[in-house]
Amino acid sequence: MKRAVLYLRVSTNDQTTANQEHELRAVAERMQCEIVHVYKEHGISGAKGRDKRPQFDALCKAAARREFGMVMAWSVDRLGRSLQDLVAFLSEIHALRVDLYLHQQGLDTTTPAGKAMFQMMGVFAEFERAMIQERVRAGLNRAKAEGKMLGRPRIAQEKEAAIRAALRSKSKSYRALVREHDVSLGTVQRIAGELASLSTQAQ
Repeated sequence: MKRAVLYLRVSTNDQTTANQEHELRAVAERMQCEIVHVYKEHGISGAKGRDKRPQFDALCKAAARREFGMVMAWSVDRLGRSLQDLVAFLSEIHALRVDLYLHQQGLDTTTPAGKAMFQMMGVFAEFERAMIQERVRAGLNRAKAEGKMLGRPRIAQEKEAAIRAALRSKSKSYRALVREHDVSLGTVQRIAGELASLSTQAQ
């Protein structure tokens, strides 16, 4: 028998997950699946991220540990209302070879049609990742074309000169310079790296 878990969620505390559970248990019996755990969330919106849904987070971690082979839910909107989060979840369980059953949509990835649907989800996930990367690149290129400085703003020239002089004399540690000039450790390391590069070029 395939080991399965149920994920049940209702958005308000007045609602109950009992009907969802009853129907899914009947389906699991027909499919000869053993229900090893039931994850229930009450009063939690599907629009919230994984970090705000402890039971959903626990399900994902258990899937990564290969504790079951199928996730069963009443409907796709029980899993989430954010398309990006939903696609990410579907891609994750697909990669783990965990099957999915969605009662309202009639989706069962143990069937050929369900497997094809899962593969299409993977295509859409890859497409979305490519679109995000393209938007980021376009935004950076536009910012450069407009003459905008990217990254953290540089510190005042006087302050940078004082740090550079201290680094050359090796009179103070990085930590001391951070405290004295109220800059980040990364800034001190950057200036030190530039000095080292100039020293190498001079040799």
